[in-house]
Amino acid sequence: MANHLIQSTGRLLDDDGRLREPGYALNPPFTYDHADIKAPRFRIKDWDYYLVNDEAYALALTFADLGYIGLISASVMDFAARTYKTTSELIVAPMGSMSLPTSSDAGDIVWQGERCLVTFAHTPQGRRLSFAMDDFDNGRDLEAEVLLTDAPRDSMVICTPWPKHPHAFYYNRKILGMRARGGFRAGELFHEFCPQAGEKDGPSFGLLDWGRGVWTYDNTWYWAAAQGEQTDDAGASHVVGINLGYGFGDTSAASENMVFVDGMAHKLDLVDFGIPTNADGTYRYMEPWHMTANDGRLDLTFSPLIDRQDRTNLGIVNTGQHQVFGTLDGHVVLDDGSRLAIHNLRASAEHIHNRY
Repeated sequence: MANHLIQSTGRLLDDDGRLREPGYALNPPFTYDHADIKAPRFRIKDWDYYLVNDEAYALALTFADLGYIGLISASVMDFAARTYKTTSELIVAPMGSMSLPTSSDAGDIVWQGERCLVTFAHTPQGRRLSFAMDDFDNGRDLEAEVLLTDAPRDSMVICTPWPKHPHAFYYNRKILGMRARGGFRAGELFHEFCPQAGEKDGPSFGLLDWGRGVWTYDNTWYWAAAQGEQTDDAGASHVVGINLGYGFGDTSAASENMVFVDGMAHKLDLVDFGIPTNADGTYRYMEPWHMTANDGRLDLTFSPLIDRQDRTNLGIVNTGQHQVFGTLDGHVVLDDGSRLAIHNLRASAEHIHNRY
């Protein structure tokens, strides 16, 4: 498959509200503006999702305006105990009123709801995440404060249309491997994120999944992300990020599959997650997955630890989510043909089916 690298700039959509140029980029090439969209407000989906992890815990924070429903969500994953807790506040019919920024590099989120206080801010030091939720876990509140620094040179940006739906599109950026400092408190549990190896449970890293667009009603996707430090054959340490995905929209112009080494991207073609299946086609999520690429440049075994399941059934809004946390082992082949071994790299891999 030929992956089209976008080199133009300007508006994301043309005068008819169609995606001007499907493909991928390493940094955002286009400007996103609700005024250019030719679709009902309830079809517009905007979200910011942050994941921060080290060797002991992961913290996931979501702020999303999905048209006729808004979502503010937090999850804490305990790798040693193999447990998780997710709690969400739902907002009825925000229709764009949650005012997510139109850029992934500027603009802040400040929100106070019935039980949540959220600030995702750009500061001279980096991205500062402040989050508080009342009654996160059986009367125990959640507080989190994290600073993400050392943003990589490259990121994964993709512009995806939908076949037969000319006004549907997805503009997505994923930034992996930012250093994380801070921590969270959930009731009596306090955990500190430290950015360097040698510090408690360190090093800690954060990623951003920034999505904006107009979707069709019924969608399924697969996404995996990994970040951490890895040592090459010469004994040198590298910050490695891996972003893999498929199943969402028309990706014939480009896939979102990339490997990042010390902030520099290496583009892969198509991947398959190799999730074990039962005879009826359902997945056995908690058995090892065999992830491969059609160009032979990726061969990884994903070993699950936690299956973070979430299901919402509100009639017209129906979601089924399996976000599995675990580790990756195997290898990837970089653009120069060198082979990078992957060992015990913290990762998440998900299978999502949404109707909203």
